[in-house]
Amino acid sequence: MIKLYDEGVYLVNGTQIVPESQAGTQYNKADAKKGTIAYGIMKSHNTAPDMDHLKIKFDSMASHDITFVGIIQTARASGMTKFPLPYVMTNCHNSLCAVGGTINDDDHYFGLSAAKKYGGIYVPPHIAVIHQFMREMFAGCGKMILGSDSHTRYGALGTMAIGEGGGELVKQLLEDTYDVAYPGVIAIYLKGKPAPFVGPHDVALAIIRAVYKAGYVKNKVMEFVGPGVASMTTDYRNGVDVMTTEANCLSSVWRTDSDTKAFLAEHGREGDYKELNPADVAYYDGCVEVDLAGIRPMIAMPFNPSNSFTIAELYENLKDILAETEKKATEDVAKGRAKFTLLDKVTPDGKLMVQQGVIGGCAGGNYTNVVEAAHALKGKSCGFDEFYLSVYPSSQPVFVDLDRKGFLADLMDAGAVIRTAFCGPCFGAGDTPANNAFSIRHTTRNFPNREGSKPGNGQMSAVALVDARSIAATAANGGKLTSAEDLDCWGDIPEYHYDDKAYKSRVYWGFGKGNPESPMRFGPNIKDWPEQVALADNILLRIVSKILDDVTTTDELIPSGETSSFRSNPLGLAEFTLSRRDPEYVGKAKEVQKVEYERQKGISPAHGDMAAVYAAIKAIPGQADVDPLSIEIGSTIYANRPGEGSAREQAASCQRVLGALANITQEYATKRYRSNCMNWGMLPFHLKGQPDFEVGDYVYVPGIRKALDDNKLESIKAYVIKGGKATEIELYIQPMTENERTIVKAGCLINFNRDRKK
Repeated sequence: MIKLYDEGVYLVNGTQIVPESQAGTQYNKADAKKGTIAYGIMKSHNTAPDMDHLKIKFDSMASHDITFVGIIQTARASGMTKFPLPYVMTNCHNSLCAVGGTINDDDHYFGLSAAKKYGGIYVPPHIAVIHQFMREMFAGCGKMILGSDSHTRYGALGTMAIGEGGGELVKQLLEDTYDVAYPGVIAIYLKGKPAPFVGPHDVALAIIRAVYKAGYVKNKVMEFVGPGVASMTTDYRNGVDVMTTEANCLSSVWRTDSDTKAFLAEHGREGDYKELNPADVAYYDGCVEVDLAGIRPMIAMPFNPSNSFTIAELYENLKDILAETEKKATEDVAKGRAKFTLLDKVTPDGKLMVQQGVIGGCAGGNYTNVVEAAHALKGKSCGFDEFYLSVYPSSQPVFVDLDRKGFLADLMDAGAVIRTAFCGPCFGAGDTPANNAFSIRHTTRNFPNREGSKPGNGQMSAVALVDARSIAATAANGGKLTSAEDLDCWGDIPEYHYDDKAYKSRVYWGFGKGNPESPMRFGPNIKDWPEQVALADNILLRIVSKILDDVTTTDELIPSGETSSFRSNPLGLAEFTLSRRDPEYVGKAKEVQKVEYERQKGISPAHGDMAAVYAAIKAIPGQADVDPLSIEIGSTIYANRPGEGSAREQAASCQRVLGALANITQEYATKRYRSNCMNWGMLPFHLKGQPDFEVGDYVYVPGIRKALDDNKLESIKAYVIKGGKATEIELYIQPMTENERTIVKAGCLINFNRDRKK
């Protein structure tokens, strides 16, 4: 069904895969590398003199109401006077004005006032989820879009889109560039045609299962090619494409065709179409060959989209898989603070009973998915027991057309609840299940606690990812997990009609119309970023958290869900840092920060319990004369692989505002998290070998500023201080651009931009 090539390949005439080892000398590799779709798009947006180290300027940007306040506050502090490119601000994450009183809607009004002042595009709550709006209004063939959400993916429309932390959007607002080494490009070669009962989530989960653990596409571009592309409508392709984020790639792009053209024409943007295909000979750094006909309905069990099985495989090994999931939930996720059970949800006839279904967001709320769900439930009932189904169409235009065609009535008649465009179920701010409940969702992620449960309070639920078709089949079966393959009602999709009246009536279109005199509107929760100091020559890091999990998600670094309401208040949000993973982190970080504040006031830290630390430092060769007042003190965490998941910069900035100076890791899970650390002035250290230190120990790094000045980062001598002794260890930092090094030395991106204006 899916084959990964262990070498580069040439794609000849779009249909013939030739492994590099079999190509001989008949192709010119250097020329063929320029034959990918991705190369052409990146070249047209690159402002650097070569293609090895790209400096990209994007066509447009997008943020939602978890991120745009912080981005605008950073850009304002850095001297921004206008939005120099179309910047869309949607209100699809903190849409529910409940948690925290007025603060969510205060953020919305802040966004509207910024759009008026700086010339932005403002999408009010419940009108559209961020990515559907960008598909409908901005994505087009050959374009590049940057978003402050990790699922910024519009590849099916020929757009290379990238999700990054807020700092990278700030750079574009200041007319700087997105700097990245030229990425590898992986062919996702599609052949055959999906079965009628197979949906886009099934295709996506099958690919993610194949590539994720091997890191096959990590930080690379997934380029969808091959004859199988034509077997899918563009709406279907959009559903596959948005999930490429969960493969950990940098971006994605698809070959385009007449269906792409028809999609854009329906949305009044036929001029944004052009045919995109690889050259007659194109070289790819790898290839994932997918036989679409072999894919079957899938389920991604907790707690990662890659933990996928066909529903048939799940039932073949039901008790073993459920027992393994229970163990991971209780021991690894809840850490014994809560219990989660699944085996008790197996019915006497051997079916798995689920308590909730959700179809929505940028992955599930597409027109085609909701139509198929309506077909499955027409004339049926979800039942009147525990199971319930919520459906969130992805935008008002989609909602309107579904309504006019009667599909929403069919769903409601079956007992489904129809809601407005909202991303909450995807990150824990809506439809949080009951304690010990099991939810199946056509959304993007099923990370730990992302559904909104709180193991620290004894509350635990979990999510499996399932395509809308199988969710609807399950609903029709009263909540017993059922494969869409068991029904015969698929494929009768009336042509979609797009009507933008809702946008014309409610969206504020202000690009190019900014009024510098227009006032900003601030709520009481909207705070400026706290001041940061420049990096010192020598630093002393206290280990305040040590996480040995294989992966640490951004949801664990800063919880999603209701805490989102505080994301306009840096210090307020920082109180939640690592709260669901290491509840003692905040207190320990503040202890270190207090010592640093005293040092900045001229109070020597070399007394009490820390006297032995400085004595050990002075015993290090070459450090006898170092003044304790010259050593900057900060906290750090050690994690094997931090940063999986969301692009939200707060996963890094919350550590920074509590005094963090670095992360120490074996590997950064994503480029975007590493970028967030650097943009907030934190050193992205790697450790050679395993950590021989514990929480409470110190790591002394002398001469770090000089190492950044000289760009000698491949081997950094450091010392673990514990028990009054210093033990040498070796750190390193993967390549940083000159600007990245300068940002870290300045203390953060805001300082860097201020320094440039002096």
